Amino acid sequence: MSVTQNTRDSQNAGIEKQTGQNETMASGVKPQRKQEDEKRKIRCAFTGHRPQFLTRHEEDVRVDLENAIMAAIRDGYTTFISGLAYGVDIWAAEIVARMKEHNSALHLVAAIPFPDFSDGWTEDWKARYNVLLAQAEYVKVMAPEYSKEAFHARNRWLVDHSSRVIAVYNGEPSGTRNTILYARKTRVSVRVLKG
Repeated sequence: MSVTQNTRDSQNAGIEKQTGQNETMASGVKPQRKQEDEKRKIRCAFTGHRPQFLTRHEEDVRVDLENAIMAAIRDGYTTFISGLAYGVDIWAAEIVARMKEHNSALHLVAAIPFPDFSDGWTEDWKARYNVLLAQAEYVKVMAPEYSKEAFHARNRWLVDHSSRVIAVYNGEPSGTRNTILYARKTRVSVRVLKG
């Protein structure tokens, strides 16, 4: 599946394209920044490991993810951002997509490192990925092709556009750990689930 920037209903998802305007309010804050700060309050992102790095069974992780997502919804979160990596990211996005069927206030945003991200995955994971890409109201693509920096940029973007991160973490050095540390450094709330 070819990926292009999907902006279906990006207004509802609370994600704005940058306009490049240099307008500044009397308070010295640019209007876009103020709007972004407000919208960020209702956005929650996911980070976590691929299945082979988890110390728990998939079903146990999925139950914890669903409980954490329901808690986020009760706390007022309506937009959920997933990096759509196979494993935790896809499981979380699938839960949000299922909940969207019964709650039209919920939105799914995909943030992927590059267009051919799912190349090399099993057919099952690719199919699930493609279904979620199609269901996302906004797809942010970080780079035109593979690079390690594209993954780091994706993880920073997830955090920079959220006020809460739900992390499934096994305690080992990883991109998940780096995302958690970056979120804490930037004062974004982190809910860590045992991975």
